[in-house]
Amino acid sequence: MRFVKTTCLLAISSLALAACGEGAGGGTRDSIRAVGSSTVFPFAKQVAENFSRANPEFNSPLIESTGTGGGMNLFCAGVGASTPDMVNASRRMKMSEFETCQENGVTEIVELQVGLDGIAFASAQGGLMMNLSPKIVYEALAANPYGGEQTNETWSDVDPSLPNEPIFVYGPPSTSGTRDALKELVLEVGCKTNEDMKALKESDEDRYDQVCTEVRADGKYVDQGEQDNLIVQKIESNPRSIGVFGFSYLEENAGKVQGLPMNGVDPTYANISNFSYPGARPLFVYVKAAHRSAIRGLDEYLQEWVSSWGPDGALTKIGLVPSPEAERAKNELAAKNYVTITADDLSK
Repeated sequence: MRFVKTTCLLAISSLALAACGEGAGGGTRDSIRAVGSSTVFPFAKQVAENFSRANPEFNSPLIESTGTGGGMNLFCAGVGASTPDMVNASRRMKMSEFETCQENGVTEIVELQVGLDGIAFASAQGGLMMNLSPKIVYEALAANPYGGEQTNETWSDVDPSLPNEPIFVYGPPSTSGTRDALKELVLEVGCKTNEDMKALKESDEDRYDQVCTEVRADGKYVDQGEQDNLIVQKIESNPRSIGVFGFSYLEENAGKVQGLPMNGVDPTYANISNFSYPGARPLFVYVKAAHRSAIRGLDEYLQEWVSSWGPDGALTKIGLVPSPEAERAKNELAAKNYVTITADDLSK
């Protein structure tokens, strides 16, 4: 059955998608559908709007903000009209997700690094200001820092040089790629400053992951769902709180919020582009090669991404940090020729 679905989608006619859709949950579709990251959402939406203006013969793409994890689940569910053509991601596809895709017949996946972003820690203009570090953030937010009891109630409990203000952080949920990046780029880095944690990783990796990446659930860290703009609103109304979201939202709301430095480095365009800011990360789009001939406008939509992600492109004006030139060239080729990835590529 899996082979039949894939072969069907490789047919030239868009009618093939309708036939395959019946075997994959039914339905037909005559527009591009993308799901995934709330961080990538404003960029994907901008590309979709530019695509629609330049290509009025095609229907407008449908862009859904489901979170990276939720988007991957939808993307990897199979091929056909009932499944999305693309998933936007604020972190790289996990090996487990790639394997699920393969098991469900999504065997040809194009990976595009569309640009860079940063995990920004911010407060309201005139609110809390402090120099953070991965170690400080970990000790403030970990459920069981270094395997012990979480007793830190104020920032000064973590470090006497910090304000004597309650720890109160609004951040992304567990389904968000921003949360995954927070774990990998900040929490785990802070956890590994302890030598015992390095040894724990060697002896019990599951326990290590729990200790180093599990966020406290006592009300000090508040999950605000997949809407980064809601986090901006929350910290704006509470100057004693801190928010965690993508750099693009910091740029977009510069008059309302202020970025907090990490290791003395401010979350700025320049510091993210050269990776001197610790929270810098790449952003991705994944595409089903099997949907290429079946979905009208998919080629043109990908080319709109390519023309938008450079230093002078439309996306830099709304906060995207361009990838290095060599990386952009590689991804331009992948978008043009639908170069697919393998498990070995993801392990690099």
